Amino acid sequence: MIFKSGLRHLREGFKGTLRNGWMSFAAISAVTITLLLVGVFALVMFNVNEISQNVENDVEIQVFVTRTAEEANVEQLGQNIEQIPGVESVVFSSKDDELENFRNQLGEDANAYGAVEKDNPLHDRYIVKASDPLETETVADAVQSLENVDRVTYGQDYIDKMFAFFNGIRIGGLVLIVGLTLMAMFLISNTIKMTIFSRRREIEIMRLVGAKNGFIRWPFFIEGLLLGVLGALIPIAVVYFGYDVAYSALQPSLDQLNSDIFKLIDPSTLTTQVSLVLLALGAFIGIWGSTTSLGRFLKV
Repeated sequence: MIFKSGLRHLREGFKGTLRNGWMSFAAISAVTITLLLVGVFALVMFNVNEISQNVENDVEIQVFVTRTAEEANVEQLGQNIEQIPGVESVVFSSKDDELENFRNQLGEDANAYGAVEKDNPLHDRYIVKASDPLETETVADAVQSLENVDRVTYGQDYIDKMFAFFNGIRIGGLVLIVGLTLMAMFLISNTIKMTIFSRRREIEIMRLVGAKNGFIRWPFFIEGLLLGVLGALIPIAVVYFGYDVAYSALQPSLDQLNSDIFKLIDPSTLTTQVSLVLLALGAFIGIWGSTTSLGRFLKV
């Protein structure tokens, strides 16, 4: 009995979708356009978040030691830095190492600076990383207050602007996705309301002959689910295949800038996750639209 009733609800749900052709098309189109935008912005937001984390993890504090510091004082400074709360790692680079790196960067032109080796003007240096990139400024200020520190740099203005930029994109993307989802829910709810209104005589007859509320609700529930799922199919296809094409076109160019920082998320992982989210979101929008329309409009 339950099985037959379920088949009947499915059949009526499909019939309702086909019977209301233009209204169904309008609802599916609304969901398709909205979820397509949601999918695109989700892909962008996930990749921006990935790149921002790579940039944040790459932030280093450069600590230049005073030239007059004795070797013991230099070692003590390193120990003091390690004891500062929020410090993840401390790497020492001597002024001789710095000079060698400088010569390697110059290549053949390094011979012109041979006199520099006799009186090395460079500083011993500590490269410090904070455990939390957002605490970089706090750690840098603490290091600056230590003895035998000549200066501390970490690209203060650049880092502050970068953090603000990425946070703005994250918040803006989230607000946009939520707004688009609510818009789709509103559109499909109104579309189903019109469908219900056009079939109000049929529903009134069903109620007069003693049909229970659940018996009336289920076909519309199935219809809303179908509209939402069908509306999600095109966005899923665009996300799944479109992102793969975009990744193949963009990643080689980004690798030339910095392969460690500007690394997009692999399509095999991201597209599957976003596609499942779009499918679930489409189903939810359809179910919610039918449920609210019946509950508020028909009062069944």
